[in-house]
Amino acid sequence: MPLDGIIQDWQYWGNNYLWNAMDFLSESFPDGKGMIKRIHDMNAHIMISIWASFGPMTMQFKELEKDNLLFTFGTWPQSGISHIWPPVMDYPSGVKVYNPFPQKSKDIYWKYLKKLYDYGIDAWWMDSTDPDCFYPTDDDYEFSTGFGSFRKMRNAFPLATVSGIYENQRKVSENQRVFIMTRSSYAGQQRYGSNMWSGDVASSWDMLRKQIPAGLNFTLTGNPNFNTDIGGFFSGSYNVLGVASGAKNPQFQELYVRWMQYGLFNPVFRSHGADTPREIYQFGSKGEPIYDAIESTINLRYSLLPYIYSLAFDVTKNDASYMMPLFAYYPNDPKTLRLADEFMFGKSILAAPVVSPQYTDEKIIKIDEMTGWDRQKTDNLKAYPSVDFSISKTAEKYLPKGDNWYYYWTNQLYTGGQTVSVPTTIAQTPFFVKAGSIIPFAQPAQNTVEQSRETLTIKIYPGKDCTFELYEDEGDNYNYEKGDYSIIKFAWNNKSNTLTIDTREGSFDGMLQNRTFKVVRADNGKTADIQYVGKKTTVKL
Repeated sequence: MPLDGIIQDWQYWGNNYLWNAMDFLSESFPDGKGMIKRIHDMNAHIMISIWASFGPMTMQFKELEKDNLLFTFGTWPQSGISHIWPPVMDYPSGVKVYNPFPQKSKDIYWKYLKKLYDYGIDAWWMDSTDPDCFYPTDDDYEFSTGFGSFRKMRNAFPLATVSGIYENQRKVSENQRVFIMTRSSYAGQQRYGSNMWSGDVASSWDMLRKQIPAGLNFTLTGNPNFNTDIGGFFSGSYNVLGVASGAKNPQFQELYVRWMQYGLFNPVFRSHGADTPREIYQFGSKGEPIYDAIESTINLRYSLLPYIYSLAFDVTKNDASYMMPLFAYYPNDPKTLRLADEFMFGKSILAAPVVSPQYTDEKIIKIDEMTGWDRQKTDNLKAYPSVDFSISKTAEKYLPKGDNWYYYWTNQLYTGGQTVSVPTTIAQTPFFVKAGSIIPFAQPAQNTVEQSRETLTIKIYPGKDCTFELYEDEGDNYNYEKGDYSIIKFAWNNKSNTLTIDTREGSFDGMLQNRTFKVVRADNGKTADIQYVGKKTTVKL
């Protein structure tokens, strides 16, 4: 099963008085450094949870307090006892948020974070960058940050805190790209290697439906980096047969698969949540519908990585975006203005995920960040109902006017400007490819380190002249900023039915000199194998 990243969430530091100590101090983590090495030995990466606040027994707290760099308002966690809910307020945690605006604060933060970096941590999960601010009065907002009042500066808090990590890490090394996940964002934050997720949302169909317009509205601010907890975060209401039983609950299984199929078209493809285990084997075995649906979705994501990585360069170089509402590309089609369940993923793929249950009843869930932690069984069942996920279904989706569209799973061509009914299964999410597109596909692999690019499938979706630029580089450093990368341009001439692969531009260490492009026409299945050595070549299909 392909896997590239594992996230270590909170409390590896121990109790809440040691909140965010940025070290493996819990008895449950006797060898954190060794754990990181074992993950690296399997060609995976590890991201770790860090916060914008510190417990009173941490070295960070003491140094920041000495320089008057801690805010005084109440924050999460409220109690020093970490394993009891609701919080035991007789034992207040004393946790305080740091002031990220002065440079001295940023440097102190990195000084202690560097221990985890030296252990080999690859990426940072920055939680509570809002930050959590409990029971504030008007006066609580008026204190100075050194750059204006907290009331004035609070929205820029996440920008300030991620910038400190980015700038300090880049001073240490240019060999590993900074990657930060953060719960909140501010204008311009993408320049600091930051990707924003939508927070601890409830596991419900209503919340899944809301993620799409939320993400699109976010990207319209100019920040292209958005993703969600696949399956939702608070999923405890599905555990009606006991703790962590939700993965066997057909209601959660269907929601989880459809959420994953939405995440397929997010910049970051990431499963995460409380209460219900998310590993694929929790959902069944190979050959069973839910297991196979999860597996095929993950494999499709890995197959699309050449398209996604080339899109990432377009984002970096040309201010493009990964996800955009349809009206951004089709402003003359008024029907696109209110479509909340479809979007463009790059310039060629129209994502149209299923966002309502087709096999089970919709479970109505109303949870917030406080009630979500109250883990109580909501029913008293003896067994989950049997659901036949092998049955085929249909979905109605609108296709924008001005282009024609191929349905990915059948290669059937539809005229734009109409609503179509397309076949789907639990393993197939509806999506379309614009006529006049070139999409590169790779073979799935255990991870991106082992994924071979020696053979790529280049799929042509005819209908218009079109181009595609395949971008490649060393994968994990900043040499691309110095021009160390390559671009291979593909051009389809629809009238003459020819594909031209241009002379490769640029180079980088480890670049493939010779490779095979397996060219396929989507409409008639005609194929051609091209042995590409970096020189211009043309094939007629």
